[in-house]
Amino acid sequence: MVLWQGALGAVGEEHHVEWTVDEDIVWGTNAGPASPAGPTLSQDGDRIVFQGRLNLTEDGAAFLDLGGTSVLFDVPGPALPDDADGSWIEVRVGQGDVSVWPYRL
Repeated sequence: MVLWQGALGAVGEEHHVEWTVDEDIVWGTNAGPASPAGPTLSQDGDRIVFQGRLNLTEDGAAFLDLGGTSVLFDVPGPALPDDADGSWIEVRVGQGDVSVWPYRL
């Protein structure tokens, strides 16, 4: 369960959304290798668990590919292992730090 940021639609209505995560990836604290490999999105208590293939950008950000859906994260400093780019990782963030925003295609 995450925060919905937008007008409420009808129950059961399909939405396209953009994910916003206000918690950085910190390797060994809230991020690490995924086992088994593969994209998943789940909840574990008060944590939202993103599991996907990590892609690092030149400007210090990162995004997880969750099977065709990208979720952007910030990475503070050189906080990831050298071989992390392209690997399957799991990121656990606080439920209150995740929101979704509706958008139209």
